[in-house]
Amino acid sequence: MVQVPPGGVRSILVLQTKFIGDVVLASALTKNLQLAYPGVKIVFLCEARLGSFLTAHGIAAETVTFQRASTRGSIVERGLALYRVLRKLRRLGLDMTIDLADSKTSRFIVMAVNAKTRVGYWPTERPLRRFERYPANVRAKPFGYGEKHFLYRYLSPLEALGVDLRVRAPSIQPLPLETARVLALLDKSGLRRNAFLAVHAGASFPGRRWQPERFAAAIDSISTETGLPVVLVGSPDEAEANDKIVAMVKTPVVSLVGALSLETLPALLKEARLFLGNESGPMHIAAAVGTPVVGLFGLTNPIRWGPVGVPSISLRPSMPCDCVASDLCRRTDPSRAYCVWRLEVAAVVDAVRELLSQTEVAAERTV
Repeated sequence: MVQVPPGGVRSILVLQTKFIGDVVLASALTKNLQLAYPGVKIVFLCEARLGSFLTAHGIAAETVTFQRASTRGSIVERGLALYRVLRKLRRLGLDMTIDLADSKTSRFIVMAVNAKTRVGYWPTERPLRRFERYPANVRAKPFGYGEKHFLYRYLSPLEALGVDLRVRAPSIQPLPLETARVLALLDKSGLRRNAFLAVHAGASFPGRRWQPERFAAAIDSISTETGLPVVLVGSPDEAEANDKIVAMVKTPVVSLVGALSLETLPALLKEARLFLGNESGPMHIAAAVGTPVVGLFGLTNPIRWGPVGVPSISLRPSMPCDCVASDLCRRTDPSRAYCVWRLEVAAVVDAVRELLSQTEVAAERTV
């Protein structure tokens, strides 16, 4: 454990280049850093589509972004993209780097930036080759505080730095302007605050998506039983699953798939009575704004990736999985294993019913 004097840290670079769910979990790290080092400037290295979300919600003061596609181009294209990133970072005069990405590229960036304090995981997930040098001078455990959830992987650098852990769960406050937009949208759709179910049928990878026909059946059953209307949310590239659900449901639904920006989504999910969806970024956003969550999991273990900080139920089929997609599955890869397909509609409906009952008193107070 290394003690870093608060006055000596004016700017910190956090390298987290993955997905929105990771960024939401990592927001708890930056909140603790902001409390430990008053006035510190947090800079995030992230994918371009996440930049405005991070700065709008105060997770970072500034972002240095890149297009993920550029990292898959030719050697020349990758080299140019990396050069542009490094040029921007070196201009910032950073005092500390925290490498959450833990990749060969991120280690190279940390070495090139050469901040005085460089935090990295040890042991690293991607072992060094003979010619590689480990750039970190502060070593964080793979998972901190004796915990197993991935949140504590992102909080582990605090333990290594000797920083007090004051915030244990992500908390995102919707922007006032976005809340006003959402309330106007709800009014236009005939929906009331805290009186609808938000459903997200998408996910970054096909193996994490519950079948659209089962979502449709669950929506019909829940709406008929509870009277709660349903709002479908998701990005434009998740329209296919959304269209299938809309075509199959018997009860009316409001589809906002492709209609909300990433900055607006927290405001919409904050107003929902409950969130139902696959393991995904929106699931973590829903938890971060305080909405109860029913999360659907496959090979990914909810002990590691389940929603945190709110009442929730995580559903996962029994393991080892009796494979239902042997022609598609890659059993060791959670993104390419279709175990979530084994979840039955009745189990999902029961979980929604149970969580609605558990949170009924709290919901009545907010109406």
